[in-house]
Amino acid sequence: MMLSGARGRLLPVSVPFRFFAAAACFHVLAWAALFMGAADAARFQGGLGWPLAALHLVTLGVLAMTAMGASLQLMPVATRQPVYSERGPAVLFWLYTPGVAAVALGMGLSWTRLLAVGAGLVALALAGFGVLLGRNLVGARGMPGVVAHGWVAIVSLFVTIVTALSLALAYTGWPLFDRGAALALHVTFAAYGFMGMLSLGLSYILVPMFALAHAPKERWVLASCALAAAALGLTATAALGVVPRFARLAALALAFAAAGVHLRLMAQARRRGMRRELGRSFKLVHWAWGFLVGSLAAALALELDAPVPGLATIFGILLIPGWLLTFLLGMLQRIAPFLASMHAVAGPGRPPSPSMLTDDRPLRLHYTCHLVALALLLAAALAGSGLHVAVAASVGTAGALAYAAFLAILGRRVAGRLGEPARLA
Repeated sequence: MMLSGARGRLLPVSVPFRFFAAAACFHVLAWAALFMGAADAARFQGGLGWPLAALHLVTLGVLAMTAMGASLQLMPVATRQPVYSERGPAVLFWLYTPGVAAVALGMGLSWTRLLAVGAGLVALALAGFGVLLGRNLVGARGMPGVVAHGWVAIVSLFVTIVTALSLALAYTGWPLFDRGAALALHVTFAAYGFMGMLSLGLSYILVPMFALAHAPKERWVLASCALAAAALGLTATAALGVVPRFARLAALALAFAAAGVHLRLMAQARRRGMRRELGRSFKLVHWAWGFLVGSLAAALALELDAPVPGLATIFGILLIPGWLLTFLLGMLQRIAPFLASMHAVAGPGRPPSPSMLTDDRPLRLHYTCHLVALALLLAAALAGSGLHVAVAASVGTAGALAYAAFLAILGRRVAGRLGEPARLA
């Protein structure tokens, strides 16, 4: 099993949990920022303001923050190598967190100098994360498919950093690249490349682990990775102006194929696993998989100029809060208690199970609020209604607060088991 000897490769409990706690705070702030920019969000076409701040509070503050905490802990399990430095993740956290806050405030208040400072901190922290993750992948001794996804994610991360800096500097009059090309590369490589490939790769660890199933066959995992990487390469070709129409359509065809292989492997793991009932968290994961396919369908509709009102906004909703955020929130409901239980064995008494550390009541509220908020956002995009966005943001805020309560209760219970609350700070 992939968990063999994993406890010896665990970071201190405070390392992943500080990332998770920060992500929970930014989750609440993202919905609050969307509420502030509700009037402009339904037909958002870019530009500084609270809708852009809300988007980056999700992508940087929730998605990337959680990915950093989770992958720094889970990748060593897959590669059978320890993280080289326990101090490194802490340094990254203290660079990254104020950077995200500065980026969001700079965007929301249109303070370009603050945005530039925040972008520099975020870029430095993400580059450091890429280096730390890459060092762990070098010489990996297990799960080559997961490792391949990790390498594609790292390459995508550096494309994301460079294009993000170019877009941020454009507001100060010093862009690095043409804005259209930089924006196309940034959206694709940030969402589908960096976060997408990390999500797909970590799924090959998490879904079999929680379903008590064998890991998928490596040749199919590598095939899915190769298809996705080729799709990203063709998208880059299109963004740079080389046969753009053909390249985008070919990239979408490959992306559909990659998603199809991945979802088939996930369905096999679920079907063959010894644990059939995985609870509400995996209902969110199933919704996320549907949103993944929906985002690709929306991208195809955009390419074919389908006459759907608000289609570009619908694509963004399906991609970011739909697929990536829903998937992350569903998986984190499993990851956080699982890691907590592995650390809590050091405490007195019988080791607790993840379910013993989990309070399900806030998760029930979050599940309903999250899906209702997404439905309202899609309705807002179709109708062009700022009122729908405001209601969606209110419901989403309630769900985010409930999710933060789940993590806070989990942290308190683990601290009680360890008898050292400061270790979770």
